[in-house]
Amino acid sequence: MRLTTKGRYAVTAMLDLALYGDRGPISLADVSGRQDISLSYLEQLFAKLRRKDLVCSIRGPGGGYRLSRPVETIFVAEIIDAVDERVDATGCAGKSDCQDGQTCLTHNLWSDLSDQIHHFLSDISLASLVERRDVQNVSARQIQQARNAQSIILTAVD
Repeated sequence: MRLTTKGRYAVTAMLDLALYGDRGPISLADVSGRQDISLSYLEQLFAKLRRKDLVCSIRGPGGGYRLSRPVETIFVAEIIDAVDERVDATGCAGKSDCQDGQTCLTHNLWSDLSDQIHHFLSDISLASLVERRDVQNVSARQIQQARNAQSIILTAVD
């Protein structure tokens, strides 16, 4: 199964915007800190997400990124597609040249699996992920960690 870091990080970052975006635009530095994703990598991903109209950027002080559409209308497969990622279970990257330039015996099986996975991810919206208890628990932990880190910084400054 081939779903690289690019696709996973894009979905994670978009879910972060869905969770925290009600407070206004979210900086990529904040996403980077909460999700432990390189800021430069996020910048590359968000350029692609912006081109596909999944996010919009707000410039200036207090700026950052917002989802460009309601969370109910953004689906996981769409995010993965936006960053040029493929969910591919074939051994040939879908090229049908698995066995000496020819289609192998099980190519269509793995190709069908890839299609099923894409279809499955097409039915999962950011809204449905936000509603999940496990996602809410992780979000609460991240908020608490950020508060603890801020408290440590303020104590050190005093």
